[in-house]
Amino acid sequence: MAAAKKIKKSDFIGTGLVAQNRRAHFDYLIEDVFIAGLELTGTEVKSLRLGHANINDAYGIEKDGEIYMSNMFIAEYANKGYESHAEKRNRKLLLKKKEIIKIINALSRKGYTLIAMKLFFNDRGRAKLEIGLGRGKKVYDKREAVKERDWKREKSRIVNNINRY
Repeated sequence: MAAAKKIKKSDFIGTGLVAQNRRAHFDYLIEDVFIAGLELTGTEVKSLRLGHANINDAYGIEKDGEIYMSNMFIAEYANKGYESHAEKRNRKLLLKKKEIIKIINALSRKGYTLIAMKLFFNDRGRAKLEIGLGRGKKVYDKREAVKERDWKREKSRIVNNINRY
């Protein structure tokens, strides 16, 4: 067993971004965005503070009238002692009742998915997850998005060159 790495206070993330799903807007047409709290254990929070998380494959599921985030990876905390957590487990999302009802209704319709977009600590130091409710894009929609992105880049290049002279 490897010895745990010595962690300094400056290594911890107090507020700000922990993980981001950059492919979310590319793969899905996001219609609604929600900010949800997470039900976490102590070692999960410490691991998040070190930035050891991945939300690229995370998606939302409904179970017993509550929303859970499945397939979200939070690495095991190195200095855990006897207490530990499962790296990929269903984590309960803390949302308002109206939001839960809206999400459950949308998930019951065909083609809608709840995906994780950003994992961050808010200004009060609480772990929050930005989730998006959307539909999967088809291949031709993705090609259109790439064309649009390239055109915006080219347009800004042209404008910058004109402004130089």
